[in-house]
Amino acid sequence: MNHPASIPSLVFADHHGAIIDYPPLHMAGMSNGHFHPPDPADLIPLPQGSELFVLPGRLPVACDPDTSEPLLIEDNPFSPGEPVQAVAAFMAPAHTSIYTSAFQTTGGAPTLPLFAYTAVGWGDGRFWVAAFRSDPDKRQDSDQYSQSVVEDRTRRKLKKFAGNRLIQHLGKCCLVYGCPAARNYFLGRWEAPIPTSPSCNARCVGCISLQPSGCCPSTQERITFVPAPKEISAMAIDHLQLAPNPIVSFGQGCEGEPLLQADTIARAIRMIRKETAKGTINLNSNSSLPGALEQLIAAGLDSLRVSMNSAQKKYYSSYYRPNGYSFDDVLTSIGLMKEAGRFVSLNYFIHPGVTDSPAEFEALRTLLATCRPDMIQLRNLNMDPEWYLRTLDFPPEVRGMGIRAWFAALRKEFPALRFGYFNPYLA
Repeated sequence: MNHPASIPSLVFADHHGAIIDYPPLHMAGMSNGHFHPPDPADLIPLPQGSELFVLPGRLPVACDPDTSEPLLIEDNPFSPGEPVQAVAAFMAPAHTSIYTSAFQTTGGAPTLPLFAYTAVGWGDGRFWVAAFRSDPDKRQDSDQYSQSVVEDRTRRKLKKFAGNRLIQHLGKCCLVYGCPAARNYFLGRWEAPIPTSPSCNARCVGCISLQPSGCCPSTQERITFVPAPKEISAMAIDHLQLAPNPIVSFGQGCEGEPLLQADTIARAIRMIRKETAKGTINLNSNSSLPGALEQLIAAGLDSLRVSMNSAQKKYYSSYYRPNGYSFDDVLTSIGLMKEAGRFVSLNYFIHPGVTDSPAEFEALRTLLATCRPDMIQLRNLNMDPEWYLRTLDFPPEVRGMGIRAWFAALRKEFPALRFGYFNPYLA
């Protein structure tokens, strides 16, 4: 069953945190602060490996089944007077949100942690989310691994490479933070991460590895050292030679900006390519330093994934808060890769109501037509929705065209453009 026969019911959490459904009311979704009744075509079963979050200090909003009007739920309908909280889904990788969770924030509510918050409801004996699968690749699906096997292989490799600081760092990413990319590295398959940079030249508001004191906590620790080219190449050569559909990627959530370590990375790439021509060498980057990127292109970089929340300079700058570079530098870097005949993806952060706003759609169309990237990776923005809108100073009256309509329009206008979620293996 890909879509429900009818709109699922509201789910909320009671004051103990228990999640409860309320059949008299339908679930709602939110887009730039506006409440919407989802269409059944907007909904899919909650993907395996997803999590449900209770949202403290946030009252759930439902839809009236007769009028589709939004209804605020201020106390427990089963126990009048008892407090309630909104609920959201944090979806498994390869799924893209259509609506965020519908809620109203109360005074004194804490900032939500750095996750994505998708609208969720209950019907036909299961949870449903407002989303679609954006990549058929199963490389990070929860049914593709056994945790006991992961732990065994990780500990064995950590013992084998006890003197390699990079591999030891990835062991913590795998065993402590459950990083899917680190997990696949230790399982010897697909895409392996290579963090290299403890510093950054952007101050992303939603950075998941470094946050100022008093803000929401980072979801993981940033790497504290720059691995040596020999440490990088030892790890990467082994992976590229033995893994199926192998990719190694510089630039991870547990680091800053890898282009700040271009000399080290260029030396490592040359060492790797001296030993093997197999696999794809990729860079996940803010693409801020065209000169540094030229070094990596000359060394043999195959693909670039450009991190971007908006194709509009003002909103890009509000989120990334660049230090010593500009949005124009990012566009220049894309051009350098394309001139060299290399592959370029946009790591495009999706936020319903912003991403699909008319002005953002037009700006993205222009960027796609002029810069000609090969792919858009549809990644949910991991950030408190209201905090993000405040950060951008986004006009509250703007209404999006709808994520499904936005996606369909892009696919129609740019038929050669690839869409997905993961960095592709370039055979």
